[in-house]
Amino acid sequence: MSRAFVVCSNLSFSWPDDSPVFEGLSFSVPGGRTGLVAPNGAGKSTLLRLIAGELRPRAGSVTVEGTLGYLPQTLPLAAEMTVAEVLGIAPVLAAIDAVEAGDVSEEHFTTIGTDWDIDERTRAQLDRLGLGGLEYGRRLDTLSGGQIVSLGLAARLLARPDVLLLDEPTNNLDPQARRRLYAVLDDWNGCLLLVGHDRALLDRMDRIAELHRGDVRFFGGNYTDYEEAVQAEREAAEKNVRHAEQELKREKRELQQARERAARRAGNAARNLGSAGLPKIFAGTMKRDAQNSAGKANEMHSARVSAAQARLDEAERARRDDQRISLELPGTDVPAGRTVFLGEGLQVRRGGRDLYAGDGLDLAVRGPERIALTGPNGAGKSTLLRIVNGDLEPDGAAELRRAGRAAYLSQRLDLLDLDRGVADNLAEFAPAMPRAERMNLLARFLFRGPRVQLPVGALSGGERLRATLACVLYAELAPQLLLLDEPTNNLDLVSIAQLESALNAYRGAFVVVSHDERFLAEINVGRLLRLDDGRLTEAAAPDAR
Repeated sequence: MSRAFVVCSNLSFSWPDDSPVFEGLSFSVPGGRTGLVAPNGAGKSTLLRLIAGELRPRAGSVTVEGTLGYLPQTLPLAAEMTVAEVLGIAPVLAAIDAVEAGDVSEEHFTTIGTDWDIDERTRAQLDRLGLGGLEYGRRLDTLSGGQIVSLGLAARLLARPDVLLLDEPTNNLDPQARRRLYAVLDDWNGCLLLVGHDRALLDRMDRIAELHRGDVRFFGGNYTDYEEAVQAEREAAEKNVRHAEQELKREKRELQQARERAARRAGNAARNLGSAGLPKIFAGTMKRDAQNSAGKANEMHSARVSAAQARLDEAERARRDDQRISLELPGTDVPAGRTVFLGEGLQVRRGGRDLYAGDGLDLAVRGPERIALTGPNGAGKSTLLRIVNGDLEPDGAAELRRAGRAAYLSQRLDLLDLDRGVADNLAEFAPAMPRAERMNLLARFLFRGPRVQLPVGALSGGERLRATLACVLYAELAPQLLLLDEPTNNLDLVSIAQLESALNAYRGAFVVVSHDERFLAEINVGRLLRLDDGRLTEAAAPDAR
């Protein structure tokens, strides 16, 4: 049996308002690479924090064998910290410098310990993560979000942990940085427990752990193997539900038929007894016997109905909810060749310097084009989307034309009123739509019952995305150009699939900023533009899978 590095026993945890997250959760994580998947809000990040010791369980225990390194989604780092301080090597470097300068105080040797090679090891680790050019004294507020994530990972790896916990480590990483991360984790020989929605990364795992309905189940193989296993389970569960439904109908039908036969027999017996002239005591005995026989038959069939209902209930519990959304968006049609945006010589100035190189950027979006915009952080991708949308005017442009309605979904998903419910927000975007039609539409976006009245601010990231898509795509002036800025960041895999479904139903043009190559392939991107060093260039579109 594989050695367990992390053991959770009867783990229970609740938030301060007593809302439970886990109850009696038990599982163990062996060595190798394990990907942890679950919908947003299921408790993946909370579970990592419990294992890391940042949270204390209400009951149960967590045991970690060896040293542990934990990289959260958001690093609690101050802007004025230096690279050396983030890496945790500043005291050792200072002690080595002091010794080399002639100060042989014992405290310096204690600080250094066995880390005389710390500079070489650090440089090697930074090189592997594409950070080889960083100076130790550089401040954190001069780095991009992706560089900070990579730096945080380098710090954890330098500590040489036995157990490594990573929470969404590819957020904010461009494709090149992601590939470096993949290579580092491919060489990992300890225990890795990783929360992520990057399917390319999850396909490099040795196993997948699924947090589902308060329990953790392990599936051997990578994420693709897990998807196939879950699909097989789903198909088997659907088959069992259909069989149980048919069985219940049959048992109910037989119960009804048995009752009708008993009623006919009782009626016939009463007429026969009356015409036969039998003594009352004998007639009464025969009547009671018939009633008892009918009662036993009724009990037998009723028990069969109850058993069939129980089997149906069990089959439905085993069935996974279908979280797919299915849409038709004819109002978003854009004729082929129609120009929905044209910008030539676009220029933005920041601090007296031009953001874009040369005479500026040229961008044309025509017909129902599907365009992906990639490039390193800080290159100006979000700025370009804002220019296309019209909420930022360029400082210079040889030509600028916008046609048709555009809708811009920023990373913050801040289009909706956070204090109002989903239904009320949709009514603002589509006031002429009848209420019944709005409710049916929201049901197709998986908002049913009381959830349609929930304030948008109380929704998970995936729910807020679905609510925003419903309002934007079904607005009374449907957008013919959709602009999306890193839409898959912090979304679970189910929500990403829902976004893919919505975009594949959309018939207008869109420009999406994303580093998720699998996502770009699934939404059938036809043009790939790269913005780097102030220049916009065409590249080959990603292939599916």
